[in-house]
Amino acid sequence: MRIQRAGLLAALAFICAPIAGFAEDALPYSEGPVTNVSFIKVEPGMFDAYLSYLATTYKSLMEEQKKAGIVLEYHVYEAQARDPHDADLILTITYKNMAALDGLDAKTEAIQRKVWGDRATAAKAGADRGKMRTQLGSQLVRELILK
Repeated sequence: MRIQRAGLLAALAFICAPIAGFAEDALPYSEGPVTNVSFIKVEPGMFDAYLSYLATTYKSLMEEQKKAGIVLEYHVYEAQARDPHDADLILTITYKNMAALDGLDAKTEAIQRKVWGDRATAAKAGADRGKMRTQLGSQLVRELILK
C-alpha cells in the first residue's frame, strides 16, 4: 500500500510540475498601448497646405479626443521617401489598448460634429484633404513592454 501511495504521489508531482512551471515562466513582456500608423504621400506643392490642416482642424480633433480619454497621444512625423511612391509624412494615434478601438466611431462622432459641424461639411473636408495627400495605408501596432 505504501509503495502504491508513493508511486501515486510521484506521478502527481510529475504531472503538476509543468503546471507550476508555467506560473514561474511568466511572459517577459506585457501588452502595452496600441498605435495606428498612417503612411501619407503629400501631393507636390501641397505640403504647407496639408500641414496647415494638420495644425488646425486635425489638431483640434485629436486634442478633443485626448480630453475625452479616447486617445493617449498623437504625432506627426516627416519621413524621407525612399522612392516616388513612398510616404513622406507619417501620422500616429495611440490608444490605451485594443479594447479602446471597440465602438470608436460612436465614441468620436460627437467630437467630429463639434470640430467639423454636420456630415456634409466633414465630407467636403475629406474631399479637400484628398486633393492634398494620398493615404498609402496604415498599420496597427502594439507596444510590448519588456519586464
